[in-house]
Amino acid sequence: MKKFLFLLFITACQPDSYVKPLSNAHAHNDYMHERPLHDALDNGFISVEADVHLIDGKLLVTHDAPEKPEDVETLEELYLAPLKKHIEKNNGQAYKGYSGSFYLMIDFKTEAIPTYIALKEVLSTYESILTIVNKGTEQRNGPVKVFISGNRPISEVMQEEVVLATLDGRPEDLGKDIPSMYMPVVSQNVNSFLTWTGEGEVDQEEKKNFIAFINKAHGENKKVRLWATPDTPEAWGFLLESGVDFINTDRLSDLKDFLSN
Repeated sequence: MKKFLFLLFITACQPDSYVKPLSNAHAHNDYMHERPLHDALDNGFISVEADVHLIDGKLLVTHDAPEKPEDVETLEELYLAPLKKHIEKNNGQAYKGYSGSFYLMIDFKTEAIPTYIALKEVLSTYESILTIVNKGTEQRNGPVKVFISGNRPISEVMQEEVVLATLDGRPEDLGKDIPSMYMPVVSQNVNSFLTWTGEGEVDQEEKKNFIAFINKAHGENKKVRLWATPDTPEAWGFLLESGVDFINTDRLSDLKDFLSN
C-alpha cells in the first residue's frame, strides 16, 4: 500500500513536461477556454488558434471587435510571453523530448497589412523561440511556428527577407509553387468538400475529391486543417483515416482521450 501511495504522489507531482504531445490536436478558438494556451498544453496539443484585432496599435485576442478594448488581453500576454516561459522551462522544447513544432495560428480579423506590421514588431521580441525563414532558402527551426490565417498578407510575407510568421494556405494556393516553409498548413471549411454531417455514410465521390485535396497538399509537404467539422469521435476518426493532420476541436480533453487511445 505504501508503494502504491508513493507512485500516486509521484504521478501527481510530475511537471507538465511529461505531457504526451498529440501531433494531430488543434485547439479551435483556444482563447475561449478557461485557461488559454495552458489548457491546450496540459492536454498535449501541438497547435492553437488565436483570433486578433489590431486596435490602437495592440493585437487584441478576441473573435469580434470588443466594446471595451481595455478589458481584452493582447497576443503577447496570452500566448507569446507564456509560450516563451514554458519553452525555457522545458529546455527549449514545447514538450520534453518533443522535437517537432508547436503551431501558433493567428487569425487576422482586421486589415491584413497593418495587422501584419504590428505582428512583426511584437514577434521580433520572441525570435529565440520561433521558426524563421531566411531569404527563402534557409530555415531556422525554432520550437514555435507562427502562421497567419484570416486576412492574409500573402505578397508581403513572400517578399520578406526574414520571415517570422508564415501563411495558412487555401486549396486554391496549391500548385502555385509556394514552398511549405512559407505555407506550412492548408485550411478549408469542410463543407467545401463534404455534405456529410458526421453520421451515416460519406458520399463516395465527395470522399474521393476530399482525399485528392489532402494528397495534393501532402505532395507539397503541407499539413491539412479543416474547420466547421463535426466535433465528435466519429468525425475525428474519419478525418484521421482520411489523412487530415490537424483535428479542429473545442473539446480538448475528449480529443486527447480519443487520440491517446
